[in-house]
Amino acid sequence: MKKNGIEHGFDLIGDIHGQADKLHRLLDKLGYRREQGTYRHPERRVIFLGDFIDRGPRQQGVLDTVMAMVAAGNALSVMGNHEYNALAFNTRHPTRPGTWLRPRDDKNIKQHLAFLNEYLGTGKAAALDGALAFFRALPLWLDLGGLRIVHAAWHPESMQVLQPLLGPGNTLTADLLVESSTPGTPAFQALEILLKGMEHTLPDGLTHKDKDGNTRTNVRYWFFRHARGRLRDVIVHPEDFDDDILDLEASDELLCGYPESAPPVFVGHYWMKRGANDHPRMLRHNVACLDYSAAKGGDLVAYRWHGEDRLNNDNFVY
Repeated sequence: MKKNGIEHGFDLIGDIHGQADKLHRLLDKLGYRREQGTYRHPERRVIFLGDFIDRGPRQQGVLDTVMAMVAAGNALSVMGNHEYNALAFNTRHPTRPGTWLRPRDDKNIKQHLAFLNEYLGTGKAAALDGALAFFRALPLWLDLGGLRIVHAAWHPESMQVLQPLLGPGNTLTADLLVESSTPGTPAFQALEILLKGMEHTLPDGLTHKDKDGNTRTNVRYWFFRHARGRLRDVIVHPEDFDDDILDLEASDELLCGYPESAPPVFVGHYWMKRGANDHPRMLRHNVACLDYSAAKGGDLVAYRWHGEDRLNNDNFVY
């Protein structure tokens, strides 16, 4: 379905994290049917927001479904930070023998354990190579004219830093994977923002625990807001933080904002929560997050986009 050359029949799906059963149920609910080895819809296509792997019980079941849909032209996708991490975890450092771009320490092995259990071992090399090749081909963001998609933050300054280094279709190159895995480089900071979000370092002595229980000295804040007032007005999940953090002043230089006149943008990544009687909802009339913690007992969420400039809460499906 196209209007003025722009495709309007997209169903956007948030972070799946190995939840193949939830993915198949959601596709069924959206009217996709399995035909000739892939899910398809007579009029619509899916856009996946990345983070297919880690955490959940059926990594390969998810990737078999997603990869077949993309190969058949029934879906598009962007890269999530977990796909990026998997590439770095499985790529040897070019100048440091015996090491990998993503260190194989206990913390990183634990994060990747579900993926490793399904893709490492005797007779699994071809499946792993296929998954990694698929990850390498994923764009870091999509700009479809009337619709924008990125895993964590739509940040034009970071996109501008990466643009000269990208492969066709906003994809990673081998050189960019190395550079963006090197802390302190502009490419590292740009990838961190696009795939993990924008962060602010807390004053000395202040910390908080993230969703996995790790102690953090940074807070993550919404890319689309302009900083005004206190951190409680701009950070993600303010109910998780103590008042001594929430009452800090939010500096205007922290946030770039996302224009209210810009096309709708969809992100995942942020582990949104909904109450038992709550419906998923947009963050602003042109900003929506579709990650509702599917790997932590939450819902796998989609948004049915029909070309509208102003998003509608009635279009969420879960």
